[in-house]
Amino acid sequence: MDRRNFLAASMVTMAGGAAAKPATSSPVTVTQPDGINPPGIRTAGVKMVPVVGGKYKVWTKKIGSGPVKVLLLHGGPGFTHEYLEAMESFLPEAGIEMYYYDQLGCGNSDQPDDPALWTLPRYLEEVEEVRKGLGLDHFVLYGHSWGGVLALEYALHHQRHLRGLVISNMTAGIQSLLAHLDTIKRQLPSATQARLQALEAQQAFDTPEYQQIMMEELYPKVICRTTPWPDAVNRTFSHANQKIYNQMQGKSEFVVTGNLKDWERWDRLKDITVRALTIGAQYDEMNPDDIRKMARLMPNAQAVICEGGSHLCMWDAQAYYFEQLLKFLKSV
Repeated sequence: MDRRNFLAASMVTMAGGAAAKPATSSPVTVTQPDGINPPGIRTAGVKMVPVVGGKYKVWTKKIGSGPVKVLLLHGGPGFTHEYLEAMESFLPEAGIEMYYYDQLGCGNSDQPDDPALWTLPRYLEEVEEVRKGLGLDHFVLYGHSWGGVLALEYALHHQRHLRGLVISNMTAGIQSLLAHLDTIKRQLPSATQARLQALEAQQAFDTPEYQQIMMEELYPKVICRTTPWPDAVNRTFSHANQKIYNQMQGKSEFVVTGNLKDWERWDRLKDITVRALTIGAQYDEMNPDDIRKMARLMPNAQAVICEGGSHLCMWDAQAYYFEQLLKFLKSV
């Protein structure tokens, strides 16, 4: 029996030969066949969207329903949507429609081994392909960390599609980021500072000693201050695509040597006129003063700083983070 006949036969009851009734009376939305998503069935909000002109596909997932629609851009580069799962505990129950997506090369999306794809201009094109693929317009774009870089670039190129913009835990230029990272490193014990400086001078980023300083001395202070880290955060780190991260960021979170090293947009913030929210945190690797400055430079923006939080303040300053985020989302 071929596949079509098997599926047809499975809809017939043995007793009377009548077609079995669906388990629910809710209608199933029949979509047009596109070759990458099964038409006419429910997929728990998951939709694969073609990118790079249809050569590859990325994974997206819709959760919740409501008039305010938010597309989430995760950080990295090369990480996954998983650490943003904190959103599920707050946005849907507030009537906010949210969309995850794993950027190309990440998580559940296609992972081609092509270094030419790992550039900011190519990822910017991808965000617009995803927007079209999901049928979004007049939506809120949320970007965290590297996703904030993407979100700023998208606002500068495609602002007409936005009803709001959220830049979470990202400054508007790499030089100000590096300056603040130096300040953070100077807070380490003098012996650790000296050793870290020596390892960075040797570019010994992959050594166990360097990684130990990162994971035991720095990350628990500025990346995520919960103990232990949430499972979603651990999964994101374990699933990271290091090839993308190394090419765009570099070998270290604290030394930017990748193709993003010259990114600066301070002089263009004045051109972002859509309503915007910038979010930072007291112990973030991004300077809270930069987060406030960004909001001042955008004509229609406001800033929020999460006391006690760090780079992942949606986890370690959760109550205040979502109080302020939801307040903004409901106001746009």
